[in-house]
Amino acid sequence: MSSGGRRRKTEERFRRILEHEYMPKAEIVPKEEVKEILRQLNAKVFQLPWIRASDPLARAIGAKPGNVIRIIRKSDTAGEFVTYRFVVPG
Repeated sequence: MSSGGRRRKTEERFRRILEHEYMPKAEIVPKEEVKEILRQLNAKVFQLPWIRASDPLARAIGAKPGNVIRIIRKSDTAGEFVTYRFVVPG
């Protein structure tokens, strides 16, 4: 199998991961917005919960070490619950 065919299969697998009904929405947060979020939380970026760059969710959205990911989960009590993760190597 050529590397192009393998890459397409991998991309298809990640697309399916993101479309699964139990997978929360996720997006990479722009750098400018990260500064504001950290100011509101009174935290440093390394104090956020970590997610490895090899995690299927991080790989599916193309996150690289140093990025911050916003994860939006559905909640029966809160409606939506937003959390942030700092992407680390691994």
